[in-house]
Amino acid sequence: MYWTEFLTVALVHLLAVASPGPDFAVVVRESVLRGQRSGSWTAIGVGGGILVHVAYSLLGIGLIVSQSIVLFNLFKWLAAGYLFYLGFQALRAKPVAVGDIPTSGSGAALSPRRGFTIGFVTNGLNPKATLFFLSLFTVVIDPHTPLAVQAGYGVYLAFATGFWFCLVAWLFSRERVRAGFTRMGHWFDRVTGAVLIGLGVRLAASEIA
Repeated sequence: MYWTEFLTVALVHLLAVASPGPDFAVVVRESVLRGQRSGSWTAIGVGGGILVHVAYSLLGIGLIVSQSIVLFNLFKWLAAGYLFYLGFQALRAKPVAVGDIPTSGSGAALSPRRGFTIGFVTNGLNPKATLFFLSLFTVVIDPHTPLAVQAGYGVYLAFATGFWFCLVAWLFSRERVRAGFTRMGHWFDRVTGAVLIGLGVRLAASEIA
């Protein structure tokens, strides 16, 4: 009896996750520069971050955050600060010699923990995701839907997000794609850094709708 609701949730989520944002930027960056393994762990971290949003949405904390300017701004500045950090790190990228371009599975790859943490924090500290899930669990999902069913939706959303970004990691870690960045890899890194900083500025300037 909840299939229609589930399909609506899945469609709304698909449209949201396919939109370029901080999650997409960090997964692409790690995949291109460090390989599929690092990109995939970052993607899994993004999926794990979804569970944070689902948890507080089910507990009603998301509603409190959305109604509290102080809490929202605290959350917002933490997220913006993290994006600034990632962005400035990327802007410092230097040209890499052709023979030094990292390949999949090389020592340049991030540890699973580090990759997961980058994805988890990027998604978990995104207040836009907070408002998205708040809207999802209050507008799209009927409040009378059992919590167990809603939790099931949340597990699906986390899995679907992780799976989507793992595909992104796979695509951008292909040797042909990576080879295209042999001479321009540092410029790609710098552009990504500028994008992340831009997203941080946009996030910092955002307000509760």
